[in-house]
Amino acid sequence: MTSKPSQHAKEMLGSPTDLGDNATKDISAALSGLLADTFALYLKTKNFHWHISGPHFRDWHLLLDDQAAEIFAMTDPIAERARKIGGFTIRSIGQIAKQQRILDNDAEYVDAKDMLAELRDDNKQLTGIMRQVHNVCDEHNDVATASLLENWIDQTEQRTWFLFESTRG
Repeated sequence: MTSKPSQHAKEMLGSPTDLGDNATKDISAALSGLLADTFALYLKTKNFHWHISGPHFRDWHLLLDDQAAEIFAMTDPIAERARKIGGFTIRSIGQIAKQQRILDNDAEYVDAKDMLAELRDDNKQLTGIMRQVHNVCDEHNDVATASLLENWIDQTEQRTWFLFESTRG
């Protein structure tokens, strides 16, 4: 978990918002967890992109590169949204490792179809995490963050669908 920011940090790094302190705390904490998972999924997707092989290499290699770029494109808006509402976000790889729920895969070899199936499941998990963050936003009437999440959920569902179709018999 993240350490509690000091009063000095709040004064120096805070941003003006009409959201209350509880909303800022809850939403930025949820966004930080989402950001950790997004980075974990990005790196796993790139790992599999670099290591995939087999008869569909070109198609799968390009698919995973496109998906990794889409995932990475979410990272800055997630972090900046937390900051924009006066909250804090992750600061290090160590913090990502502590907060991530999307598991790493450090195996020396993974079959290509197993890679795609694992990423399919991870993207599905990320969709569920984003829905949980959306619920936090709804509790605090943060429509701007909820709106961003709705687009990311749609993108993540599309990645899940493409991976599902790529793993069919």
